[in-house]
This record gives sequence, structure tokens and C-alpha cells, in this order.
Amino acid sequence: MEKIRYLPDWLVEPANNHQLTSWLFLKGLALVYLAAFLSLSVQIDGLAGPDGILPFGELLKHLFTEFGYSAWLKVPTLFWFNSSSLALQGAAIMGVILAVALLLGLGMQRLNLILLFVLYLSLYHAGQVFMSFQWDFLLLECGFLAIFLLNAPSHLVIFLYHWLLFRLRFLSGFSKLASGDPSWSSFTTLKYYFETQPLPHIGSWYAHQLPEWLLKSGVGLAFFAELIVPFFIFLPRPFRIFAAIVTIIMQLLIMATSNHNFINLLTILLCLFLLDDKIVGRVLSSRLQERIRAGIHAPGLLLKALTGAFAILIMAISLNAALSMLSNRPLPHALHTFTTLGPRYGIGNVYHVFPNMQTERQELLIVGSYDGIDWEPYLFRYKPDALERAPAFIMPHHPRLDWMMWFIPPQNEDVGYWFIPFMRALQDNRPAITNLLAHNPFEGKKPPKLLRVVVFRYRFTTAAERAQTGDWWKTEYLGEFPNVPPRRP
Repeated sequence: MEKIRYLPDWLVEPANNHQLTSWLFLKGLALVYLAAFLSLSVQIDGLAGPDGILPFGELLKHLFTEFGYSAWLKVPTLFWFNSSSLALQGAAIMGVILAVALLLGLGMQRLNLILLFVLYLSLYHAGQVFMSFQWDFLLLECGFLAIFLLNAPSHLVIFLYHWLLFRLRFLSGFSKLASGDPSWSSFTTLKYYFETQPLPHIGSWYAHQLPEWLLKSGVGLAFFAELIVPFFIFLPRPFRIFAAIVTIIMQLLIMATSNHNFINLLTILLCLFLLDDKIVGRVLSSRLQERIRAGIHAPGLLLKALTGAFAILIMAISLNAALSMLSNRPLPHALHTFTTLGPRYGIGNVYHVFPNMQTERQELLIVGSYDGIDWEPYLFRYKPDALERAPAFIMPHHPRLDWMMWFIPPQNEDVGYWFIPFMRALQDNRPAITNLLAHNPFEGKKPPKLLRVVVFRYRFTTAAERAQTGDWWKTEYLGEFPNVPPRRP
């Protein structure tokens, strides 16, 4: 009765060579949680509050009317009890407080981790399309596994982190090949990527100026890092260390040329589990190491049982989802229902970072008027607008409205359905939403009677053009939205 019979003993016993790496990972995770909750605290009301773009309370009422109390299981969130602005912002602020407590080692750490996961899962559902991103999925999975990592990291939990990193890296690489995107197959992706990514920063402009042979080499390195290196995760120590080095270098290069919020930081943190205490111990003092090890204790029977049960669940869900993606075949209905259940609860996600590459950048300029003659522009905080304004480095902040504007030019209703409610909110001059902007030309005034959306093609200037004009961008007028050709892909 004292042993977990369905798993080998060594799997659920402490991984003594990952005590320091686990401690360092948890501190890094606390910082990422802190950044994520801080970022949401100033946005969530405008995105999902009662006066926001997609009021979450209205969605919950609709789901309850259609499904009754089973809707609580379909959408696991604390906001079933209260979805007011105060509740949404309060959840984000509470997340900030708990992240600081985790970072400083205050309070009951496992309870902190549970609450952080529950709060972020609740906000993930509340944010709807504004939070349906790979980094949100990854933070949820990292946070869930961390609940079982605290104090007594077992071989099984370390393996689950290895499996998570493998899925993130390999499936992202595979999706690039499976997409059939010609820019990936021709190794020309980086010719467009720096210019067309959702929110470039100043490093993107400089990377865009690099010679074509170097950009093609970068695509080859990306394929190597995502399709070959992930298999090194499950090989002996020297291979794992090599995998960590290559993956970390790739993440640093991406950070130097792109704003991708906190996904690169999380990926680097996951690489800690490819290292071990012998390596990590070189950067931690002897006194700190002694203190960390003093807090390690053998896991109890309940923790072993829960770890084993959730490990089986995560593997079953993620394997089915991954095999479906790799084979490009739908799962049987019952298996599909089971597999899609996991991501609703923050586990077993499928990852596919940038499977398709855009070859041109379209930017929308929203303007309002009282008389149809004089038009005033709305300005966003971070997306490109003024040609002379340098693209801002904003990582790990994720300005979700600015980011989602990138998805409107393809005119795909599946991801762009929020745009009409957004435009209606501007016409109502709703503060919860206009506060998300850098400039509202009608602040403190009557709402505009008319709104227009005009479309421009944006391109980076060359080094010579920048030296002559001082501009980072050059533009070409395309027409009035939606009466312009959709951006493809």
C-alpha cells in the first residue's frame, strides 16, 4: 500500500540532480507570471470587461443558457461568480501579488502555485481570442507542472518538462514543413519575417538589412534547432547540454530581433531541465545551495499518486493531439472530445509557432470625423504608425489589442470577429477601450459621427533611405478597408 504500483519507483522518487535547477526555474517562472499578470492588469477590462470589446459576462450568460451548469466544466473560470471590471482587474492584481510572493519565497508556495495557475486559466478564458496564443498555453502548462515540482522534483516531473519542451520545439518545426508555405521551403522566410511580424522592434530593422545568404542560413539554423535538436533532449547528458545551448542561442537571437512577449523567456527556463545541478551550482553560492537543499523532502504518497495520475493524463492528451497533427488526420469523435478537453484546463496543448509567413505588411489607420471632411486619427501604443517613430522593444509586455490588429488585414472572420465590436466601442467613445490606445482624438468630447479605416502597405526603409530621411518605415496607400485585397497568407 506504500508504493505507486502503476509507475516504476524511480520515476516518482526525487531527482537529486535537479534540485537547484528546479529552484531556479521556479524563480524564473515567478518573474514570467509577474510580467504576464502585470501586462493583463492594464488591459483586461478593455478587452473583456462589461464595457470591453468582448464582454466576458455576456459570453458566460450565453453559455449557461445553452448548456446549463455543464458550461462550468466547458469553461473553467472563477468569473462564473463575478465578471465585473473589479473582478477581472482584481484577479490580475492578485496574480501580481502571488507572483511576488513566489519569487520571494513568502507564504505557502504550493498554494501560491495553485492559485497562480487557477487565476491565469480564468483570465485565459476571459480574454477569449485576445489570449489564444502559444505563450499563454505554454505558461499554463509550465505553471501546472510547477505545482508538482516544488520541494521534491521527481524524475517524472522533469521528464514531463522535457516532453513539453520537445513538443514546443519539434511541433513548431514540423508545422512549418507541413504548412506548405513556399517561404519556408525556399529558405526565404527571414527576407520577410523581421518586417512583417506583428510588433517588430528596432532590432528587427537592423536584422532586415542583413545579406540574403545570412538570412537563408538563419532559416537553416531554425530548421536544425526545431527538427533535429529536440531529439537530443532524450539522449545522454552531453547531447542534452548541446540541445540547451542551441535552443538558448536561438531564443536570444529571436529576442534580439522580435517582440514575442514572454515565450522566449519560458523556453529558456525550460532549458534549465536539460542542464543539472552540477552546472547550475556554478552560479549559486554555497550558502544558497545549502538552503535550497534543506527545503527538499521526499514526496508523500498523495503527491506521488497525483503526479502519476496527471502524468498519464497529460501524456494521453498530448500524444493524441501531436499524432493527429503529424498524421494530418482527424481523431475519432470520442478521442477528439477527450483530447480537446485538456487545453481547456491548460494542459496537453499543440504548439505551432509561425507555420506561415506573411510576405507583406498591411497597417490599418482608424480615423474619425464629425462632418466627413476633417478626419482625426486614433493612435495605437506600439503598432507601426508614424514613419519616423522607431519600433519599440516591449518584451515581455504583450499589448494584446495592438497585436490583434495584425490579424485583421487577412479578413478572416474566425479571428477578426472582434473588430466590429471594437469599432462600435470607438464610436461610443467608451473609456475602457479608448484607454488601450495611445491617443483618442475625441477624448472628453462628443463621440465621432463617422469612422473610416484606411489601409497602407508598410515596408522598412533601407539603410540609405533611413540616413537620408530619418524614417524607419515607408508606406504605400492601398485603399479603404475592407475594400482592399486581403493580405495573404
